[in-house]
This record gives sequence, C-alpha cells and structure tokens, in this order.
Amino acid sequence: MSIVEVYGFSLEMTVRDYECDLQGIVNNSVYMSYLEHARHEYLKQQGLDWPNAVREGINLVVVRAELDYRSPLTSGDRFVVGVTVKRESLIRFAFYEDIFRLPDHTPVLNARIIQTSVDERGRPYLSEKLAEVLPAIETKQ
Repeated sequence: MSIVEVYGFSLEMTVRDYECDLQGIVNNSVYMSYLEHARHEYLKQQGLDWPNAVREGINLVVVRAELDYRSPLTSGDRFVVGVTVKRESLIRFAFYEDIFRLPDHTPVLNARIIQTSVDERGRPYLSEKLAEVLPAIETKQ
C-alpha cells in the first residue's frame, strides 16, 4: 500500500546541508518546517492556497504540536511526509503527519498538529472556505 493510499496526501523532500546540526543530523526544529510545508501543499491541493487564504482573512494558527522522533535524518536523505487531517471540533482540526526515510520507509517522526483559524481580532473561527476543504466532524455512535 502506498503512502498516498494510507494518508491521502504525501510530499517528498530532500534534507539540505544547512538543516543539520553539529551532530550531522536534522535539527529538531527543522522538522516543524517540513511539516508546515507539507500542510500548506496539502491545503493547496484541496484548493486553498496559503498566500491567497491569508489575503482573504483566513489565518491558520497552530495551537498544539505533538512530535515523536523515531530516527534521525541526515544531509542528502530523501524522505516523504504523509498527511491526513481530521476535524476535532467545530473550529479545531488535527493534521496527522508522519515522516519516512526513503527508499526503505524507515519511520522518522510522527506528529499531531492541532490548528484553528482566527479572525482579524485573533478570535478562533472556521471560515466557510476552510470548512469546505476540511473533512466533516465524525459523529460518535
């Protein structure tokens, strides 16, 4: 089964030299950039381009980030980020993102990023356009 079949969206990238620390591995803060880029590309595929969204008043913010590091990446490593999203509430949604080293698909990182959008006053809300590209809230039965 492919990454896209499991996650619904994936993005391949390559580690650049300057992203590594003195130990020769990707600095832990850089993984947040990888995850953010994958989320932006996911939303773009769904019809919500990040720069346009901001101009339209859709301001996405991270309210919680959970990252579990499994195995380090080093300079030149190719990797893939698998992305899936679930609605957590009326205004919050969770991106589940996993990073795997290529070509062997070694698990590198598992993340759960909780986001919402805020209006011009900084109050949480979910715009109609964003609601259109996010999955519906799952009801418990």
